[in-house]
Order: sequence, then structure tokens, then C-alpha cells
Amino acid sequence: MGEGVLKRPFSRVDGELCCGGVRAADLAERFGTPLYVYDVRRMEERVRAFHVAFRDIDHLIAYSVKANGNLSILRRLSAAGCGADITSRGELFRALRAGIAPGAIVFAGVGKTKAEIAAALEEGIYAFNVESAGELERIDEVASELGLCARFGIRVNPDVFADTPHEYTRTGTATTKFGVPWEETRDLYRWARDRSSLDPVGIDMHIGSQIVDSEPYVRALERVLTLVSELGREGIVLEYLDIGGGFGIPYDVESGMDVDALAAEVVPRVKAAGLKLILEPGRSIVGDAGILLTRVEYVKRSRKKVFVVVDGGMTELIRPSHYGGYHAIEAVSDGHSGEDVEVDVVGPICETGDFLARGRIMRVPEPGELLAVHTVGAYGFAMASNYNGRQRPAEVMVNGSEVTVIRKRETLEDLVRGEE
Repeated sequence: MGEGVLKRPFSRVDGELCCGGVRAADLAERFGTPLYVYDVRRMEERVRAFHVAFRDIDHLIAYSVKANGNLSILRRLSAAGCGADITSRGELFRALRAGIAPGAIVFAGVGKTKAEIAAALEEGIYAFNVESAGELERIDEVASELGLCARFGIRVNPDVFADTPHEYTRTGTATTKFGVPWEETRDLYRWARDRSSLDPVGIDMHIGSQIVDSEPYVRALERVLTLVSELGREGIVLEYLDIGGGFGIPYDVESGMDVDALAAEVVPRVKAAGLKLILEPGRSIVGDAGILLTRVEYVKRSRKKVFVVVDGGMTELIRPSHYGGYHAIEAVSDGHSGEDVEVDVVGPICETGDFLARGRIMRVPEPGELLAVHTVGAYGFAMASNYNGRQRPAEVMVNGSEVTVIRKRETLEDLVRGEE
């Protein structure tokens, strides 16, 4: 899924950054800043690329709702053929409200409550991806009380190391909270086989995020498929294999995951095992389809630093502070000139950790100038907060020359809604 196939979004026309056929500066003028802007056609291109890459096997693209759960985006992805990977009752509510069929929803996460399990069972989701023995016992209990049978797959921890940009995004080793330990998995399937309220139909793995090489997936997959074969010989015949997500995208100069190359490795192996394939892309569908528009308030110079103070910060985009994440930043207009120097792009929040970029070489912008922070379609607004009494920004979706507000900017009254 290289850039030769998919044209990069947010190109320049006459020196002005655009989303589709709309100038970014016009969007900022119309809707204010900070402002999230999404190119929905880019998202749909990404979905099509996955469908094409995995066309030779029965598959479900279960979009990871946690990446960006806006209802309008979910509706468009559903229309493009996506199901949903959810981690909470709130995400179940969002997926259903957006029109995603219950039978195309898989429920992940390590802390499922009884109420969440009951709601998912009553809606008739495709399957639970189970993270522990205690969780499976709870699912059995709830399903039995409701007189229902719970379809599930165990998220097995294959103890495979994948080199990801941050330790928080490595989820496939024995030191993380995710998944059932390898040595316990067989016994858990055997226990479930004899429970009338449980139906073991699949197996799941997820080894991390921002992985750009198919090799760790292949190592984990071969180990998991060996287990699938062993279970089959015991009469536990599975229906699907979920390889999770974590397919990396370019934030800087590094390459993203080549999805065609991944499919070439995964499809023959899973197809030979007679299994349906589930994928859980999130970031790789929506990540580079989003920008954050932010306006420069001040340029502050000290003896050792130049600070570009903008109106968007860690409350709008926490990835730089939380993960050390890199996001390209550029001026919306090419109309200004100046010397490139090293600057910190920082927000207005009363935290030293409130920054969008540190040590970035760029032209020093003028107060009032617009900047665009790239690759924020995933884990941007989804992780935004009201810290420091901040109102979360508006979100707009661009489809060619058509612009739709898909979330209104919060008001001051929104900040105290629900409080006494």
C-alpha cells in the first residue's frame, strides 16, 4: 500500500495547504482553531487497499474504534465494508449507532465488566476476544444467566517481541497485561469446550502498534497456527484467526507497513488452515487522513530557546507528550519567508510536557499564522481532554469540496454539564 498507489492527502495549490478541494486557511477562518480536519476520501482509499490486499481470503476488517470513534467517520467506514473492534460498552454504543452490524463486531480489552458483557451478548456481536481465565469465567456466568451462548476467541500472548517506537505500544510479550499466557491457553480452550454457554470459535493475537515489518506477524502467526492445529486434533475446531492491528504508517521519513507484502505472507498460511481472517486496522486507515490546524499566539525567545506558542496543545494532541510521538508541522501558507532555526512548538497548558514538537528545525512563524500538524487522524481527538478547563475542538470532514461539521466545538456550558 505504497504512496505510489495512494496519493498523499493535504497537497498544496498555489502555495496553500488544501484538504481535497478546500483551502485549510478557509476552514480555520470558518470554524476557528484548534480544528481537526479529516479527508474522508483518504480513509475510504485505505479501506479499499485492505480489501484488495486480502481479497483471496474470507476476511473481516474490524476497524479499531478507539483510534477515532466519530459517528460520521464510523458511518463512512461501515459503508466501505468495515466492521468494528471495540474495547468498551461506549464503543459498542458508537458502533451500533453508526449502523455497524452486531455480527461484524469483535470485543477486545482486559477489563470487560458484567454489564458490558451482557450488553454485547444481547446485541449478538460476532465474538469476544478473551484476555484472561477470569474474564472467560465471567463471560460464561453472564451468558448462562441470560440463557445465551457466547462466541469467543482467546487472545493468546505469543511472547513475540516487535520493535515498536515506544514501550507502551508493545503488547505481544509476556511482560504486558494483554492476552492469555501461552502455556495456559490450551487448558482454557479445553475447559470452555465443556461449557454449554461458551462456544470457542476463534483465536486472537495482537503484538503491538506502529509495526512496519511483516516479519513479527509471521513469527507470531506460525506459532499460533501450530496451536490451532493441535486444538483441532482435540476436537476444538476454530472458525477465525484475528491477527489484530498495529500496522504502521509514516509519521516522519520512515516507511509504513506494506499491506500487500503483509497479505502475501498471511493469506496463504491462514487460508491453508481453513480459517476466516480478522484484521483490526485503526491508525492505518485514519491516521494520515487528519490534520490539526492551530494558530500561533506568540513567539517567545529566551537565551537558549525559541518557543512558538500555539492555541493547541497536549489537551488537543497528547501523543508528542505521552508517547514521544513525532508529527510533521508546516505553515498553512507559503507566503512568508525567513530563516530556518530550531524551535519548540508548545501549547498554552500549564505543564512543561505541553508541546507538539521539540527541537524542530523550521521557519519561525509570525503571530497569527496558521500551522498544520499532520497525521493526527488516529489517537488525536480520541485522546483529547478538558484539562485546564479547555474546550475540546471542532472536527470537520472534507469530501472533495464538500465540508461537514461532524463535531461541534465544545462550549463553556459543556465543561460543567452533568456537574452539581
